[in-house]
Amino acid sequence: MSGTDVVWFMLTVLFAAAAIHELRHRVLPRSSGWRTRIDGLLHTVMAVAMCVMPWSWGAWVPARAQAVFFAAAALWFPLSALSRRRGLRLSAAARSLSSAGGMAAMTWMACSTASPGHQTPAAHAGHAMGEPAPHDAGVGMLALYLLVCALRSLTRDMPGLRRNTGNPHTPAIRELYGHFWEGATHLGTVVMLLMHR
Repeated sequence: MSGTDVVWFMLTVLFAAAAIHELRHRVLPRSSGWRTRIDGLLHTVMAVAMCVMPWSWGAWVPARAQAVFFAAAALWFPLSALSRRRGLRLSAAARSLSSAGGMAAMTWMACSTASPGHQTPAAHAGHAMGEPAPHDAGVGMLALYLLVCALRSLTRDMPGLRRNTGNPHTPAIRELYGHFWEGATHLGTVVMLLMHR
């Protein structure tokens, strides 16, 4: 097994765990509102797509259909945030941009998969160090933005993690775990985006 295959395997495990987390905490609970369930379902679909994307058997869903789906998902997050009550619109829209960025990364990866002569990401990663393509600047900016979002999510609650050592089912602890999974997913998306190019 090559080093690239090891990275893809670790990303597959990460995104499988992220999909399970989204289902358990945002999609299935009866207490979740309809917006939370849709958000969680979109994140679950994204995580499942990331699990299978690197492998040759993961190409059973047409790449163009994936690109359309994830482009619509990228628009869903800011538009649904702007449709909320007036006082919360701007802050909700700003918070939704990291999710929209992840969906935009999925859209780009699906579009590049749909291009003629595309290889699976695992095979493609070995050729990624060639001539820079014109779209590399856009991909680099998207990866940088997602990296900032990942570091913010992973580090914002570090003092809270030291203080909150009680019941893991309390809302504060659930929020801390949610930020961890959000950051880990963004970080995995950055790695996959850079290897995919």
